[in-house]
Amino acid sequence: MRSHFSKATGWAVLLVVMATVSAIAQTAQDVTAILADPERPSEERALDAARKPDEVLKFYGVKAGDKVADIWAGRGYYSAILAQVVGPKGVVYSANPTARPETAERWKKPAFANIKAIDGPLDQVALPQDASLDFVIIHLNYHDLTSEARIAMNKRILGALKPGGIYGVVDHSAKDGTGNEAVKTLHRIDKALVIQEVTGAGFKLAKEGEMLRHPEDPRDFNVNKERNKDDRFVLAFQKP
Repeated sequence: MRSHFSKATGWAVLLVVMATVSAIAQTAQDVTAILADPERPSEERALDAARKPDEVLKFYGVKAGDKVADIWAGRGYYSAILAQVVGPKGVVYSANPTARPETAERWKKPAFANIKAIDGPLDQVALPQDASLDFVIIHLNYHDLTSEARIAMNKRILGALKPGGIYGVVDHSAKDGTGNEAVKTLHRIDKALVIQEVTGAGFKLAKEGEMLRHPEDPRDFNVNKERNKDDRFVLAFQKP
């Protein structure tokens, strides 16, 4: 009886692993097709080589049907990609600190019917606090918030995610040990400070991606003046 149970459990685990691998592979294929869409704005397609969204979203494991959020979405680079990855059964909360009329107009297109714009202060980001989201990302803007606002935002994101849900933080690397020193001058932040703040909100660091690393970067220049040459960290935090 025990042997039969062990075999059944083993098969169940194997099937779950195979399904997960299949879903991740499908996501990679979907993102590749999305990026190749000639309808995408040319200025966004020009960013793909540096941002590698296909690799980033494969790393985070985003899939069809997921409920996700894009924090400080800007003009909607990631929101637009995520809308097509999660599909009509999924939802994308696209958050900006202030309303952007051009972005609101963009989301009126049928392809983006699953996007919900939630504009307002990000320390009070209007994500549902019912633990229903699968994934949240803040891409290259974590450093733009004050420490106090980041801490409040992280707690809101924790409340929005399901147990096991992933919070992705991608940002420009500052020199180790510099904390907040370069956030305004160089638009960079110390990775260790990000880890400290996010884990302090209740998350655990699950893994780190290497796809946006540039080890040759001296981390001493303003990333807004010398674009797409900087080292970037890709962190995956998990809600326990």
